[in-house]
Amino acid sequence: MARYGRFAGEPSAQELEEFFRLDAAALERAAAKRRPHNRLGWAVQWGTVRMLGTFLSAPAEMPPGVAAFVAEQLGIDDPLCLKLYPERLPTQHEHAREIRKLLKIRDFEDGDLALREHIAGRVWVSNEGPRALFDRAVTWLLRNRVLLPGLTPLAYLVAEVRKGEQALIYSVVDAPVNPEFRRELLELLDVPDGAQTSVLEGWRKGPRDVSGRGQKAALERTRDIHGVKSGELDLWRVPPVKLAELARYGMSAHAPTLRRLAEPRRTATVLATMRYLEGSSVDDALTLFDVLMATKLLARAEREEDKAKLKGLPKLRKAAAKVASAVSVLLDVPIESDGGEDDAESVPLSVAQAWERIEQLVTREELAKAIVELGELLPEGTDEDADTAWRKQLLERYATVRPFTSLLAEVIPWGATQAGTPIVEALRELPKVQARRKPGPEHIDASLLDGTWRRLVLGNPLLAVNGYIDKHAWTFCVLEALHTALKRRDVFAKGADNWGDPRARLLSGPDWQVNRPRVLTALELSGSAEEHLGELEVLLDEMYAHVADGLPGNAAVDIVDGKIRLDRLEAEPEPAGYKPVHDAVQAMLPRIDYPELLLEVHARTGMFDSFEHIGGKVARPVDLDLTLTALLVSKSTNIGFEPVIKPGEKALTRSRLIAADWGYWNLPGMSAASGLLVTRQGDIDIASDWGGGHVASADGMRFNVPLRSIHTRPNRKYFTGRGATWLNVVSDRVMGLGGIVMPGTLRDSLGILDAMFNLDGPVRPEIVITDTGSYSDLVFGLFAICGYQFSPRIADISDARLWRLDMAKDYGPLQPVSRQRVQVERIRQNWEDMLRVAGSLQTGKVRAYDLLRMMTSGDRMTGLGDAFAHYGRIFKTLHLLQFIDSEAYRRMIGVQLNIGEGRHALARNIFFGRLGELRHAYREGMEDQLGALGMALNAVVWWNTLYTDAAVKELEAGGLTISQEIRSRLSPLVHEHINFHGRYPIVRSHGDGSLRALRDPNAAEE
Repeated sequence: MARYGRFAGEPSAQELEEFFRLDAAALERAAAKRRPHNRLGWAVQWGTVRMLGTFLSAPAEMPPGVAAFVAEQLGIDDPLCLKLYPERLPTQHEHAREIRKLLKIRDFEDGDLALREHIAGRVWVSNEGPRALFDRAVTWLLRNRVLLPGLTPLAYLVAEVRKGEQALIYSVVDAPVNPEFRRELLELLDVPDGAQTSVLEGWRKGPRDVSGRGQKAALERTRDIHGVKSGELDLWRVPPVKLAELARYGMSAHAPTLRRLAEPRRTATVLATMRYLEGSSVDDALTLFDVLMATKLLARAEREEDKAKLKGLPKLRKAAAKVASAVSVLLDVPIESDGGEDDAESVPLSVAQAWERIEQLVTREELAKAIVELGELLPEGTDEDADTAWRKQLLERYATVRPFTSLLAEVIPWGATQAGTPIVEALRELPKVQARRKPGPEHIDASLLDGTWRRLVLGNPLLAVNGYIDKHAWTFCVLEALHTALKRRDVFAKGADNWGDPRARLLSGPDWQVNRPRVLTALELSGSAEEHLGELEVLLDEMYAHVADGLPGNAAVDIVDGKIRLDRLEAEPEPAGYKPVHDAVQAMLPRIDYPELLLEVHARTGMFDSFEHIGGKVARPVDLDLTLTALLVSKSTNIGFEPVIKPGEKALTRSRLIAADWGYWNLPGMSAASGLLVTRQGDIDIASDWGGGHVASADGMRFNVPLRSIHTRPNRKYFTGRGATWLNVVSDRVMGLGGIVMPGTLRDSLGILDAMFNLDGPVRPEIVITDTGSYSDLVFGLFAICGYQFSPRIADISDARLWRLDMAKDYGPLQPVSRQRVQVERIRQNWEDMLRVAGSLQTGKVRAYDLLRMMTSGDRMTGLGDAFAHYGRIFKTLHLLQFIDSEAYRRMIGVQLNIGEGRHALARNIFFGRLGELRHAYREGMEDQLGALGMALNAVVWWNTLYTDAAVKELEAGGLTISQEIRSRLSPLVHEHINFHGRYPIVRSHGDGSLRALRDPNAAEE
């Protein structure tokens, strides 16, 4: 708002061309004015009203660059003559009327009603706050050629419309609630006898205890929440985004605060919160089930079996040695023995004679004992049933699962595909089987039994003789099948988010027909598979031919025995003169404390203006920027509130920090602020030397989480106990574009595409770079159809396979490594469904993580998954061919991954408190803290970019020539000049708008 209707600085070159490049009509009108200052003044006002939506009352205050740009077009030698323009006000008014008529600009009163309708529509379909709606209103006025009113009238109009529409939304949500149900909802805000919090506040806390007891409690929580039956009300008139907005407030506000809300907002908020909890409680319960099965039951049983094997190894050696010595006797002696000295004929070796020879080495008792020991130590069955031993171990944990199996069957609203239906039916019948004293085979579905489970369920020697089954084994058989089916979404929970059915969310029917043309246009795809595959065939053929032609001259590549050998890429030599420039720039950067840096970034970009109050309050507290700076320091450094609390300063008291943390600090605000910094970095000249923002890398940063949580996983390589991964996306300009939190070390490839569809900045990367472990044919296919060039680093290319569309083509030296054919007929058969997947991902209807799980079934893929895999092989082959052909391409991948590693190193330096561990048990808390870290990283990079640019320009002004190659290697990740530790002075130390003084690079180190 501070820049409303005025210039914030010199317009960019693009803005000058867009708004101040005079067209033929404007040139003609301006040239008709008699005096130079009138001609220039008229032309400047013509561009100003197009850019700002209003006429300047003092055109002489125009940025010099604008006046010079317009004067050059008019042939005016002295732009300073613009100072004479305000001498006669009637002339300005006459020019304004003429310009408005020429550009068909309307008065604000003429566009008032349409603007109100536009704002009202945005209130209903978005969660934008007052400031965002104000910006929307300004954009609408500019686009529709309506003069901007004063700041206060427009702000009042936006607030008035928003308040009225919010009240209407509350009424619509409240309308289907009858008095009895309203009373039940409001009773959730009361504190029961003997409790410390209200019922609603208790339900808002998700499960943390990964145990059978914790699973039972989580399912009971789900049962109680669903017992309110808030989901049965028909709220089709309310957009989901508004229900989510109400729920977000209800999930964070204390019960007394909710109780004080006026009706119908109070009932609407509690109702929306309960509807949100219905889905999230199911997700929490199933996430806990997944963690319990994977880490406490299945994995632990395997670990204990491995320990038992190691413990029994000496015993196994001894027994095996005895048996081996006995068998060696039979192998070493002839089958027949000599009949005697006088009889040359041989006679068969008797059993007694064989035992006589064996007992010379090992007694019969020792051999019998060894055979028994081998039977105990070696797994039963064939190699395919190697799971028998650990599954036997699993049965010993029946007491862990018995208390919650009936709740699991009854509480979760199960749904299933045809493949998962038998599993759901078996789960629903499981409590009856467990309740029977002597269940038999007729009480179970034997089709679910594989070889191991069949023997354990039906072959228990103590039960099978009487025709009974082992119900403990059957319980774990059903739970393991359920766990597997859940992961591949053959079984799902109706209405859940994370564990719901991704197929149901895909665009289909009328929705798909409406969105199909837009999706094809946005992704530049053809509706015809034949046409698209024809284009890809030509592209692939040309790439094969190009690489084959250049292969003889490519000394780094060789093909031996049908495998590609690629020389290791050596470090690129530094350009001449780089070292002194690098050292000088680093020495010139001003020393600064971390909080001061953040305040300066806000003063120059307004990043904290992106944070809006969760309750929609328009008025902001005095010195809110100081409070938000303290919060950002506290969260990004992981030091807590204590070091940034200043009892004598109103903006930095504990109560003020707590209030701002609840009211203003939120993930949407952090995302908006980070996106703003990404945009504003583009205005700094040196940023263009680092890249155009169209290349990005995605990599995971690991954090220990020393708390009980269902959102963490164990991994001894990365965590001392359990941990989580922050999968973040970084542009070639070193700016963070967004990130997501993933449990443990889940394969990054499962989350990268989701991270790409949840970026903070406005620039959409075209090339996505990852490390070796993040790719598969299926991932290549999904990235390609969504319009991204997926470019993972290939650590070992010798095992890579190249695919082709035409097996008859001869590609010379590439023939031995390109013998695989893409099955294009599978792509043709599934093309329409592939487009629907792309459209659903593009519009945010479904997550890529869920689709990847759905399209893979164990080691096999579904038909749609197979089609995507073959589609991905085309693009994987294009990537591999470019990778072996172009050293520049390989270097680009390496450089971008190094940027990500450097940014992670800076993040570790900032996030130093509490041993660098995440101290949040819930996903929301992890996202909040890591979002703050991402925003802080962008603020540091933006500040370094600004002062690196200033240092380079000062060196160049001193006569030093700095090439683009040198500038491209200067990094904004240096941080030796920034103090992150010990001192946190949260004061505005530099507010005059000028840059801080650069240090003398030749001065002695302080």
